[in-house]
Amino acid sequence: MLDKNLEKLIAPVVKALGYELVGVVRLSQGGRNVLVRIYIDHPNGITLSDCEQVSYQVSGLLDVQNPIQGHYTLEVSSPGLDRPLFTLEHFRQFIGHKVKVRLTRPLKTRRHFTGLLQRVQAPQSVIVLVDGTEYSLPYDQIDKAHIVPD
Repeated sequence: MLDKNLEKLIAPVVKALGYELVGVVRLSQGGRNVLVRIYIDHPNGITLSDCEQVSYQVSGLLDVQNPIQGHYTLEVSSPGLDRPLFTLEHFRQFIGHKVKVRLTRPLKTRRHFTGLLQRVQAPQSVIVLVDGTEYSLPYDQIDKAHIVPD
């Protein structure tokens, strides 16, 4: 699940290091164990060294600020070919690409949509063409979305 509070805390550190913070996902791993996954990007791509640098700085910040109760595992990675889409700006950026979207609740009896991202439409809907039919997916009901690599 996207974690906006952690994102606000982490974003200045990632930006100061010269990277774009694509998103921060917080996943429960049972009990009090938490996985914090940070996606970063850069016009020149992301290397293992970039991930290590961000991990080191963010880990120090999380240790000092202590926003996570219990044990956590920190992962830092590039968005990859199956780039996650977190914001409306991400959807706008990838119009024309094939996407996979999962909604929090069914729309017309379905929650999963895989098709061509057509456009972002006011007031905050994402239009996806699936098997010749356009679906208007409410942005606030999108649970998870990512690019489907060719």
